[in-house]
Amino acid sequence: MAEETKQAETKTEEVPQEPVNADIQGMVSQFEATLDEYMVKKAPFHIPANGKEFLVKVSPYVVLVFALLTVPVIIAGLGLTALLSPFAMMGGYYHFGVLGLISGLLSLVALVVELTAVKGLFNRTHAAWRLMYYASLIAFASNIISFNIVGGIIGSVIGWYILFQVKALYKN
Repeated sequence: MAEETKQAETKTEEVPQEPVNADIQGMVSQFEATLDEYMVKKAPFHIPANGKEFLVKVSPYVVLVFALLTVPVIIAGLGLTALLSPFAMMGGYYHFGVLGLISGLLSLVALVVELTAVKGLFNRTHAAWRLMYYASLIAFASNIISFNIVGGIIGSVIGWYILFQVKALYKN
């Protein structure tokens, strides 16, 4: 009987599972390839070379300026969410506070990722471009969570178009 138990234990070995992180990276890479296909290769029009060069030169400065303008807005938004959540709950909007808080925190994370990319944007590294891509995905998720679906889609498509048009100018 002991031998049967040992045989049963050896037959039920656990199958190693891939980490969730690998699945997410695969989906992000696949989405990047899809965006590259439609925003660059199949795009109905392309930004001229001098326009791309201008965008790459001014983008670090634009990120810095908008970061300075965005920080107070995010902090105020988080504060208003905390202030108005109890009143929204009394009115029947039970998820207002949680979704607002998650959306605000995602916006803050996107801002930090963008600021992390600034030095690389000055040096035109591909890693900085990738950070800006990740920030755009986080910002899109934030828009969807806050039910700004139409604005999130329109803003993301425009941002991804510009981002993928200038991708070739960022080297490793």
